[in-house]
Amino acid sequence: MKWILCFLPRSFLIRMSLFFQPLLRIYFKGTKFIDPIDGSRYRKFLPYGYGKTLRPNALCPGTLSLERHRLLWLYLERETRFLNQGLKVLHVAPEQVFYQKFKRFQHWEYTTTDLYSPLADVVADICDLPFQDDQYDLIFCNHVLEHIHDDLQAMAELYRVLKKGGTLIAQVPLEEERSKTFEDDSITNTDERSRVFGQYDHVRVYGHDYYQRLKSVGFSAEGVFFQSQLTTEEIGRYALPENEKIPVMRK
Repeated sequence: MKWILCFLPRSFLIRMSLFFQPLLRIYFKGTKFIDPIDGSRYRKFLPYGYGKTLRPNALCPGTLSLERHRLLWLYLERETRFLNQGLKVLHVAPEQVFYQKFKRFQHWEYTTTDLYSPLADVVADICDLPFQDDQYDLIFCNHVLEHIHDDLQAMAELYRVLKKGGTLIAQVPLEEERSKTFEDDSITNTDERSRVFGQYDHVRVYGHDYYQRLKSVGFSAEGVFFQSQLTTEEIGRYALPENEKIPVMRK
C-alpha cells in the first residue's frame, strides 16, 4: 500500500480510485478520524509522502483528501461565503476530492483546466490560458506552480483572467522559514531532485518570498493561518497540518 501511494502517478490513482473508493470506505470505516469535506468517518487515515518521507494519517482512504485539502475546505466553509455564492470559478489541475463536490454546485459556473488531468474540461497550459481577461470570481491553483518553470508567467495569466476583486487560492509546498525561493536547473538526476526539491518533478522550493512573487504581477497576497481558529481536538480529528498557511491572493 505504501509503495502504491508513493510511486504510482496521481492521474492513475484518480482513475483507479473510482473503483476502489467504496470498498476503502467500508474497510477503513470507524470513528477516530473525519474527513470534513464529506463528513465520512474512519478508524485510520493512510500514510502518504514521497521517497522515505511518509506522513502518518495523511491520506483519507475514502476520498483521497490530504491534510491540505481538509484544511482548505474548513477555511472555505467557515471563513468565506464562496461555497454558497453564485460564482464563476476556474479550477487549475482539479483535485478529485474537490472536483466531486464542486461539480455538483448548481450556483457555480465551474470550469476545470489542466494539460494532463482526466478531470479537465479545458486542456490548456497555465502559462497561456485560453480565457478572456477578468473572467473568474474565484480561482483554485493548488500545488501547481512548483511544477512550472516560468511561474511568474503563470501567475500573470492567473491575474489576467481573475476579475477585479476576485480571489486566487494557490497552495504550494512553502517553507516559510526560508527567506528566498531556491531553484537550480543544473540538478537533473531524478533522485537528487527528489532530495533537494521534495519531489522529482518540482522545479523549486518556495520560500517566504512566494508572496512577493505574487505581488510582483499585481496581486495582494497573504498567508492565512487558519489552524488558529480551530481546537486541538479538531486539528487531530481532521488530521490537519500543524503549521501550513493557506496562500490567499486578491486582485
